[in-house]
Amino acid sequence: MSALASTPQILDVRVHDDKRTDAGQELKQQIVAGLSKPAGQRTIPTLVLYDERGLRLYDDITTEAPEYYLFGAEEEILKSRADEIVQVMHSSTLKESGISGNEVVLELGAGALRKTSHILEALARLVPEATASPPISYYALDLEERELKRTLGQLAASDIGSNIHGRVETRGMLGTYDHGIKFVEEGGLYGPSVANVADSYKLEKADRDVSPSSSHSWKSDATDTTAPSTPDTTRQPMHIMFLGSSLGNFPRGDDAAFLRSLPLRPGSGDTLLLGLDHDNDPKTIEVAYNDPKGHTRNFIMNGLQSAGRALGDEKLFDEDKWEYVNFHNEKERRHEAYYKSKGSQTVRIPGTGQEITFLPDELVHVESSQKFSEADAYSLFTDANLRPIQRWTDSASQYSLWLLERPPFQFPLQTAFGVPTVEEWQSLWSAWDFVTQRMIPKSMMFEKPIDLRHICLFYLGHIPTFLDIHLSRLLQEPHTEPEAFKYIFERGIDPNVDDPTKCHDHSEVPQKDEDWPSVASIIDFQSRVRARVLKLYDDIESGAVKMTRKIGRVLFMTHEHEGFHIETLLYMLFQRAGTGTIPPPGFTPPHWESLAAAWESAPQPSEASVVLGPATVSLGIDDPEAGGKDPAEAQQVEGHVFGWDNEHPKRDVRVEQFRIEWRPVTNGQFYEFYQATGRDKVKFPASWVRVGGDIQVRTFYGPVPMKIAWRWPVVTSYDNLSTYATVKGGRLPTEAELRLFWDKFECGYEGGANSGFRNWHPVPATMGGPKEGGRGHNGGVWEWTSTVFDKHEGFVSSELYPGYSADFFDGCHNVVIGGAYGTIPRMSERRSLRNWYQRNYPYSWTGARVAYDVPN
Repeated sequence: MSALASTPQILDVRVHDDKRTDAGQELKQQIVAGLSKPAGQRTIPTLVLYDERGLRLYDDITTEAPEYYLFGAEEEILKSRADEIVQVMHSSTLKESGISGNEVVLELGAGALRKTSHILEALARLVPEATASPPISYYALDLEERELKRTLGQLAASDIGSNIHGRVETRGMLGTYDHGIKFVEEGGLYGPSVANVADSYKLEKADRDVSPSSSHSWKSDATDTTAPSTPDTTRQPMHIMFLGSSLGNFPRGDDAAFLRSLPLRPGSGDTLLLGLDHDNDPKTIEVAYNDPKGHTRNFIMNGLQSAGRALGDEKLFDEDKWEYVNFHNEKERRHEAYYKSKGSQTVRIPGTGQEITFLPDELVHVESSQKFSEADAYSLFTDANLRPIQRWTDSASQYSLWLLERPPFQFPLQTAFGVPTVEEWQSLWSAWDFVTQRMIPKSMMFEKPIDLRHICLFYLGHIPTFLDIHLSRLLQEPHTEPEAFKYIFERGIDPNVDDPTKCHDHSEVPQKDEDWPSVASIIDFQSRVRARVLKLYDDIESGAVKMTRKIGRVLFMTHEHEGFHIETLLYMLFQRAGTGTIPPPGFTPPHWESLAAAWESAPQPSEASVVLGPATVSLGIDDPEAGGKDPAEAQQVEGHVFGWDNEHPKRDVRVEQFRIEWRPVTNGQFYEFYQATGRDKVKFPASWVRVGGDIQVRTFYGPVPMKIAWRWPVVTSYDNLSTYATVKGGRLPTEAELRLFWDKFECGYEGGANSGFRNWHPVPATMGGPKEGGRGHNGGVWEWTSTVFDKHEGFVSSELYPGYSADFFDGCHNVVIGGAYGTIPRMSERRSLRNWYQRNYPYSWTGARVAYDVPN
């Protein structure tokens, strides 16, 4: 018997709250409320399924019903990948000597611990040697005290208990999700004595007689779902596990609110290991929840006995008068479980005199299990302010384990392209501050990572200056800073004419470091300009300022101007990655080896290319800047989509039949071309670097071997990629051809596209399955087109920013569309957005795919 085979310590974290009734009374009220609804709408809370007997019956499902694939799929992943998962989990903190100590792993709804044991053993293998005070503390949170003691006791008495002894200490935590989360938030796991802290959370004996119900303070309409504003950054990272696709029991919307409530500190190394079931075949799902041997039926029907006991009579619901029915709601991607009344019957609620009559064949809902498409998963994570670090999928691709973190900043899902919201501004400012204040060392502020560009400091001042100029013009107010200060940071503004539309070719910026304004003064100026923006929004909200098309356009233009420049600054800094630029702090570094293994084993398209056309493609939007001068049209802001001058007007382009490759040209393809035939034909890509005798690929974390980035889209100039395409017998697609492809196959930010800083590097392009309509993503790069950036019919130069497009109608620039991993979603998601670069420009995050003419 293991040395751990002693009575397990159980922390009772159920919290006194004068605003709540006792747990048993609350559960009773929920049952009565659900049954008091009109016939056809009645419900019984899912919690009734998870009494002590219910937990054991659920255990039978996982061991005796192979049709319940969720358990087996998750166990397969954990058996084969547990060591890899814990390595990735500790990418930010693991030292050569292993885990140093005081680390907490908390599992929500731990259950029988059979799957968890794989993680516990993998964690133990990270600890160099056993000690009297194990460096890792594992807490199993669940509702039933006796079940916690039983499962933890069995674990301690097993070989697993021996393997983890002295390395991982196991304890139980008795309470609901809410109780456990509150206990953690209030520092209960990090005090001098966890057991003593937990004592203060214990409830009276009467409250422990019935398992507490789940008090959903994290529901989507809750007012306080965020982590503390000043989290403790001194403690070791905490790792939360929420397995078994338990999140699927939450209604959509409530699931994201619950994840937001988890005490994961942004940029701290805290992680969440989350299991999610895929949107699988409906028949597979239905039999998983209604196995032929009846294990699921026994589990569900036990809920009637549990509900009756909560109401005061364990035999209140006669099981002979009910049956279990289930079906998969394919449209909602949700499995649903019901009790079906076999005939007309009446139930009296003990002690109340209330009678409830059920109709023949009436359904009473007891449980739902949400299933997650790719778009569902990524939308959920974004809404919950979580970033996927890595993902593991079972061999049948039915189930996924996601490792997630709360990043230092994140962008909201993009649903509209009108006036930017305050939330969009704040996300963009957080990203800008992150890049300029946390990734640029002081020693680099006065450097030019790329020739013919300004020093890094210039961009720090340029953004608020551009914004301040346009706010002052719009509101007819003085500038925030003197003209001399503004002149330094506004390229192209003539200081002798108080009109930002009067431009010259080059601003005269200081030539000596000491002549530039200080960083502190620039940041102070920046904060005051941002305050002007927020005041404008407040004035619009209060009615002091009437929103107009012109105000909306200025806010749109200045917002996206900052979005463009954060990417420009980043691809400049990218050239100094590993030799100056600081890797993005607070984002878990990639575990390259395990990522590369996953990329290598990912499904590949059955065909290399697809034939499209003939078709008529609509480009651009109707957004006349002059339209805002008409009094009636000036007020039409709601629902209006803003764009830059080169996006207007909407126009149709005819595309003949052509063939286009599914994926952009990869590093591997271009490497083989470069080595075999390309050295005299193309230039060495700026995204590559020579390390010793090897060619490696740049990342913000330093160069990685070519084999790691083999399937990433290559980032290089138009000239390089056009040459590659020509040698391969093709060409680069036109703007209309590429847009036709993107309209049909690109999934976008909501579907998991690699944009908006989901990663700080490209990834292999993906192709969606039948349920996704073939939609995937291109790996996180802009894409070159063969369309020259020039005037089109109906083009009118912007009055607010006259040189924005017109200055580049020189025949040397080509249109690029899409967006890169460092492009804000507002821009990458707006279909009409057009970017452009010189054909020989090597630095932008732009790739290309090859197109081929199809003979008539």
